[in-house]
Amino acid sequence: MLQSLVFTIIGPDRPGVVEQISRCVNDQACNWLGSRMSRLGGKFAGIIHVEGDAGQLELLKSDLDKLSDLTVVVEKGDSDGQPAQKTIVVTMLGLDRPGIVREVSGELVARQLNVLDLETDISRAAMTGDPMFHGRAVVACGGGEDLVALSERLDEISHNLGVDIEIEET
Repeated sequence: MLQSLVFTIIGPDRPGVVEQISRCVNDQACNWLGSRMSRLGGKFAGIIHVEGDAGQLELLKSDLDKLSDLTVVVEKGDSDGQPAQKTIVVTMLGLDRPGIVREVSGELVARQLNVLDLETDISRAAMTGDPMFHGRAVVACGGGEDLVALSERLDEISHNLGVDIEIEET
């Protein structure tokens, strides 16, 4: 019976990190199901979901522990056989300032909405060079949420923070 693992890896960013990890997965005949990887603060940071039989996964854990310059945390994965969920996408754009993610995520959790995926980045504004915050969150909805009320509340937050916040139903 197939089982799954989710592991996070962080360490110095350098050429070959992804190949090194994928070699460990491949050497134990495990299947790479999904991943998110990025260079953040000069470090390689990744989250990987794999599946295999119990013996293969134990050997994979051992191989990952031997990666000398990388810190690895391994957790047993849950079944991904969850029912399809309705989702919305929340986008945020504006001059960077502390509290943007906190304010938006606080409103989502107050409504018992779950963030499935969150990407944020800072870039420089074309004309002024000021730091611009860009965010995109995919949020699971049960279907009974009042998206008009959520949109109105996010409009208030948008006004208070000086950040454009938009909701799109998917």
